[in-house]
Amino acid sequence: MSYVKGLFCRECGRKYPAEPINVCDFCFGPLEVIYDYDSISKVISRETISSGPMSIWRYHHLLPADHENAVDINAGMTPLIKSHNFAKSLGLENLYFKNDSVNPSFSFKDRVVAVACTKALEFGFDTLACASTGNLAGSVAAHAARAGMKSYVFIPADLEPGKVLGAAVYGPNIMAVDGSYDDVNRLCSEIADNYNWAFVNINMRPYYAEGSKTLGFEVAEQLGWKAPDNCIVPVASGALLTKIWKGLNEMASMGLIDPVKTKMFAAQAQGCAPVVTAFDANTFNVRPVKPATIAKSLAIGNPADGYYALRTIAESMGGAWAVAEDEVADGIKELAEKEGIFTEPAGGVVIGALKHLVETGQIDPSETTVAYITGNGYKTQEVVQDVVRPHLIKPTMASFEAAIKL
Repeated sequence: MSYVKGLFCRECGRKYPAEPINVCDFCFGPLEVIYDYDSISKVISRETISSGPMSIWRYHHLLPADHENAVDINAGMTPLIKSHNFAKSLGLENLYFKNDSVNPSFSFKDRVVAVACTKALEFGFDTLACASTGNLAGSVAAHAARAGMKSYVFIPADLEPGKVLGAAVYGPNIMAVDGSYDDVNRLCSEIADNYNWAFVNINMRPYYAEGSKTLGFEVAEQLGWKAPDNCIVPVASGALLTKIWKGLNEMASMGLIDPVKTKMFAAQAQGCAPVVTAFDANTFNVRPVKPATIAKSLAIGNPADGYYALRTIAESMGGAWAVAEDEVADGIKELAEKEGIFTEPAGGVVIGALKHLVETGQIDPSETTVAYITGNGYKTQEVVQDVVRPHLIKPTMASFEAAIKL
């Protein structure tokens, strides 16, 4: 069963029934899920979670969909890897990488889509859709296939080929839009008003976004039921950062972990950094920008949750940093060479931010720090194509030894 009581507006507080809506009809503020926390507190425990499935559904009490009928491709419970080589190079004692690039469709989006798709079936939808910078398209297509639903994914026409293929293989209708992600999103908002489809990040957004909380839940559980001191999170819409923070605090409110003292840090690329720009200007007012970044999965110039991401940063006493475009690929390579994790550009952005935070003393060497790696590098191989430099040799020992100069 689900413990959802309804929805409420994050701006004016008006309450709504649990329906496929995402905007307050009074003030146009975004809607958020309301839970029956009193009832949840009576049934949830470390033991009930530990005995649950090895997926996001082990936290079903705090998710807005019925886990017994979940559309499940086994998202979640991804590795939390303690760093040795990278940590040593930075002088850190307790650095971890949350490697969400190994989810079934190779990004953290499987978490949010699993919840949204399950809820869409509860509402009676037969078509799943999304506006996507790439990873979401693949996850929506995969979950729709699993659920036996039709699917439409809308993407910018200049998306990386690996991400287009990663969605196409599941058989969706792919709509490549001549424009930026923000253009795609505006079009999808119009379509959502005219077609009875479940757009995971539009009319289903209140439920969809809740799936990201599981990245907070899992890290706390994997650290031995405690919150980390620092979280470094890539920011596109801003929802991921806010929901990790929400997830940690929900665990504390349920008595599963101690009160949260985590600092939340936002990482963006300089070519699309509206949240960081607002942070640097000491304002909560996010001014839209035109994206021009190698990190296409973060290329949202008008972030829907930018304001709330900034509020989370302030509340947690965290920070934000925009990584230079020419440092993104370097971050990808360094993570691969030092820890054996191949990430997409969003991960390279996280690595660049991590290094800056350490260099500027914003992260103490003894603190427990978690860097979130949210997407897989095999989808964006062209970004680091320059590393391919094989030694061409003949099938002889002489040729081999000449190549390695022995």
